[in-house]
Amino acid sequence: MAGLKPRREAFFLPGSAAGGRFCLLTHAVDPVGTLIFVHPFAEEMNKSRRMVALAAEAFATRGWSTLQVDLTGCGDSAGDFGDASWDLWIQDCRDAWSWVTTHLKGAVALWGMRGGALVLADWLRSGGVAAPLLLWQPVSNGRQHLTQFLRLKGAAEMLADADAKASMEAVRASLKAGESVDVAGYRLSSDLARGMESATLGLQNGYPAPVVALELGPPEREEVSPALRVLIDRWVGAGIRCRAQAVVGPAFWQTQEIELCPALIEASLLALEEFA
Repeated sequence: MAGLKPRREAFFLPGSAAGGRFCLLTHAVDPVGTLIFVHPFAEEMNKSRRMVALAAEAFATRGWSTLQVDLTGCGDSAGDFGDASWDLWIQDCRDAWSWVTTHLKGAVALWGMRGGALVLADWLRSGGVAAPLLLWQPVSNGRQHLTQFLRLKGAAEMLADADAKASMEAVRASLKAGESVDVAGYRLSSDLARGMESATLGLQNGYPAPVVALELGPPEREEVSPALRVLIDRWVGAGIRCRAQAVVGPAFWQTQEIELCPALIEASLLALEEFA
């Protein structure tokens, strides 16, 4: 198998009322299992594409295929971002799992990045599924994540010499009233905002599969953030086999130019050895 490159296959996953979900399957050369990838929120998804593609190629050389699913209203999937809801995204995860377990052989693991980790956690708590979990820079609190996104609108209003605080209050009021709002080129529905705001990165006690969380930072920071450490300690106390690791590298999901972090891929390959 040495020297062979992984094959990629693009298709649409049927079954959603909103239309097909675009999928990109990177086939392992000598498969032992499949990772289902759930991407970050909004523009972070686009900034992460290159890193995810390189990681999928590396995983394929170790026997792991990767199914990348563009959630409803995102990327090349059907529907507009403004039509997306948290429940639809959870259904996308459910459908991806069903497709993989029906069409592919071997173990199945889950890979979530940033806000995608929140979607996976909500689905896992409601779906009766347990699988090894690889988390890239996971968001632990949906409300904080939503607030950071909404601040983009406040920043734009500030540049336009408008009242940023009043603008943020108006945005919150519109969402609470069931209306959609435009933020940084994305139309955010009240349904999606409400789902994200209530989401937390939690797993049921005794979750029976291993969990590895990788967090990027500068060279001088040798430990993961306090927030992630608190989460991991809580999971360990709940009987979950998990660990967190700090990796040196840029925050590629938010940099102006496309950035890469080979060290993150190397750390992920070591995590996959725990999943086999």
